[in-house]
Amino acid sequence: MEKEYFEDYRVGETFVSPARTVTESDIHAYAALTGDWHPLHTDVQYAQNSNFGERIAHGMLTLSIGLALPFRLGLHVITPKSFIAFYGMESVKFTAPCTIGDTIRTQVEVVELIEKDEARGIVVYEYKTMNQKEETVVTFIARLLSGRKPVT
Repeated sequence: MEKEYFEDYRVGETFVSPARTVTESDIHAYAALTGDWHPLHTDVQYAQNSNFGERIAHGMLTLSIGLALPFRLGLHVITPKSFIAFYGMESVKFTAPCTIGDTIRTQVEVVELIEKDEARGIVVYEYKTMNQKEETVVTFIARLLSGRKPVT
């Protein structure tokens, strides 16, 4: 399942990560790291009176965990051995809240392969992070710059 080069990927190829439970500690650690102590994430009383009725994980925390979960499949599955750089992200949508105790996993599908030049290509992925109820909580498109097979 390890990948070496851009050419090792196929449009439509799909990967599903192992799951992970989002904890109160995750939310507090993220708030401390970023300085985002919004009460919707950190204040029980405030959050109970919100539209969600409880504390929710920061959207960017959920996105970050969802982006990283596929690495648990192995370092060279989503990123090939010839990985050069994270090339960009677009079309981010937060479609449902991620709450304390939700168990999330990420499905990643190769949606496009762009040949940049003889040495590099861009693998375009659609990420979909879902909770234990199969509700999608965040989606986005990510682009990875990858090395191509050497011409012999």
